[in-house]
Amino acid sequence: MSQRKSTSNEMIRCSFCGRTSDEAPQMIASPTGAHICADCVEVCGTMLGKTPEDEAEEGKDTVAIPELEVPKPSELKAYLDEYIVGQEYVKKVLSVAVHNHYKRLQHQRVQTARPHNEQSVDIEKSNIILMGPTGSGKTLLARTLANKLDVPFALTDATTLTEAGYVGEDVENILLRLIQAADYDIERAQVGIIYVDEIDKISRRTENVSITRDVSGEGVQQALLKLFEGTVANVPPKGGRKHPQQEYLQIDTSNILFVCAGAFVGLDKIVQRRIGKRVLGFGASTQNTMEGAVQLDETNIVARVEPEDLIKYGLIPEFVGRLPVVATLRELTQDDLVHILTSTRNALVKQYQELFKMEGVHLRFTDGALRAMADKAISKGTGARGLRAALETLMVNIMFEVPSRRDVETCTITADVVAGRSTPKLTFVGDTAKRKSA
Repeated sequence: MSQRKSTSNEMIRCSFCGRTSDEAPQMIASPTGAHICADCVEVCGTMLGKTPEDEAEEGKDTVAIPELEVPKPSELKAYLDEYIVGQEYVKKVLSVAVHNHYKRLQHQRVQTARPHNEQSVDIEKSNIILMGPTGSGKTLLARTLANKLDVPFALTDATTLTEAGYVGEDVENILLRLIQAADYDIERAQVGIIYVDEIDKISRRTENVSITRDVSGEGVQQALLKLFEGTVANVPPKGGRKHPQQEYLQIDTSNILFVCAGAFVGLDKIVQRRIGKRVLGFGASTQNTMEGAVQLDETNIVARVEPEDLIKYGLIPEFVGRLPVVATLRELTQDDLVHILTSTRNALVKQYQELFKMEGVHLRFTDGALRAMADKAISKGTGARGLRAALETLMVNIMFEVPSRRDVETCTITADVVAGRSTPKLTFVGDTAKRKSA
């Protein structure tokens, strides 16, 4: 039986999908008379080559780490000293942690380039938790550090977070702020630093198991566990709630350093109970002396915090274990507040002196006035935040009158002015010439 040859009037069909030349795009013919369309050629190429899943699987083990300039811990601390008064230990802890974070990334970058048969040591990251009273400089430390760093830095708040599925923000939204800080460059965002403020606000409400869900407390802690440890998270590109058909940004949190901070109001009472110092009861101080109890400095009581104290405060054990570095900020003294007013680079007094200088007036504060404003801030219990409030209230009337008068040369603020017992001492333009002639 002879093979039948195709004639020009017969319809050409693809030997794979069976479509005719009118239905399929370009048709390729073989010498034997077989034909294949362009769509089938593309399908065969995909089957014989690497699939997108294979390429993604290979990319998981080789995360691109950019080359970074590693600042020395002493350089970081010197930069922090220009803006922040006191808190020497905390500044050292943050400087060392950030330096080690940079070095860890560079170590991983070098190890990735080496052959796989060489044994290497994997350096784990150490997340940080900062504790201290309000106005002691926790947020300022983070903001100042952000100005020095060359990696993306995001400052977020834990009070708006809720467990997935409830009204509020998902924990992945804190990663979105880091991605935005990196201009949506995922590779740069994966080596960034996230500062989570008000972390104490997500503590568990009670140690007893409740029948209702704690969706803004323990639920948020559990959701943050994988982010702190390291996982590939799906982040909505515009924030908000997640939707099944939504496209996500994928980011690996293994190389992101998390710095958590909170005031932890009431933690000092838990520490006192643990170390044996009575808090309540008649004759507590007498009994402590008789029993030989250790006399503690009330301002540094939180510095002796242990993981068990944080667990009693309301943090779950797994959450505490992922924050191994604990640094405690002490309450600011009167001398510290005076230095904040005058000595830091962006001191409040310097800001007002610059404003008065624009009007041609020299503003001067006496030492008594500075200490009186520091005492006001201490009495309000708001730390350094109370300084601006006290200074704004003091300068309202002065800032209202001085720009309207062109003959004022100097303005002196004394302690009586701060207390409201007198008005500022003004020196006029002609007074200097009169004193010299006299």
